Amino acid sequence: MNTLDTIVNEFSRPAVVALTIRNKASLYAAYIPWVRNGGIFLPVDKPVHLGDDVLLILTLMDEPAKISVAGHVAWITPLNAHGNRPAGLGVQFSDNLPMRELRKRIENLLAGALQSSKPTHTL
Repeated sequence: MNTLDTIVNEFSRPAVVALTIRNKASLYAAYIPWVRNGGIFLPVDKPVHLGDDVLLILTLMDEPAKISVAGHVAWITPLNAHGNRPAGLGVQFSDNLPMRELRKRIENLLAGALQSSKPTHTL
């Protein structure tokens, strides 16, 4: 990596993506409980790399407030993935208090469903 690459990477901004999850079934399909700190799947085909920072503006079911979710790309599902899974990326939540609270809120909304064997967008 040359000096210019270092400067560009140092000042690059995270991708900003909006996601609205309207119901419990969609939340179950998108939530990624098995990554450290939890995460959420975004059905996008935007070119990204593992580790890229992402700022997600999340609207969660009937909640009126939008939630700012800071994280990074931990999972990429390419186009035409096995099992007809949608193309997209998994955003791992950052390790901070607001993201720990978001994880708890999501897991409370999914109470009991997390043990389901129904497929999700990632597994």
